[in-house]
Amino acid sequence: MSGRLAIGVGCRQGVSAEAIVRLIETATAGLAPAAGLFTIEDKRGEAGLSEAAERLALPLVFLSRDALAAVADRLVTPSPAALARFGVASVAEAAALAALAGRGRLVVPRRAAGGVTVAVAEEVSE
Repeated sequence: MSGRLAIGVGCRQGVSAEAIVRLIETATAGLAPAAGLFTIEDKRGEAGLSEAAERLALPLVFLSRDALAAVADRLVTPSPAALARFGVASVAEAAALAALAGRGRLVVPRRAAGGVTVAVAEEVSE
């Protein structure tokens, strides 16, 4: 892989940093280092996400619902739960794609475990 990687993350309220880190490490095994963790702005203040980003030494970036909605046509696994809760069809996949400003493709579609969802997108030149 040649492009920059972005990790999209979603989680249930109160999920531990351990659960988040574990799924990220599983989803990114064998991949190049990522530019950061990306999630929906509604998750600001979620202690598990902040701690996971710290443990992984990655910046944690919060994206608007509009930014996530803008990439809805590129999702592989839309989430009815995300749509019901946030009004967007995805958090993890959409955040990973939106982080790359429309120049990304999913290399790891949404994975879910223990109240956490993770997806990885790679920057591609178009």
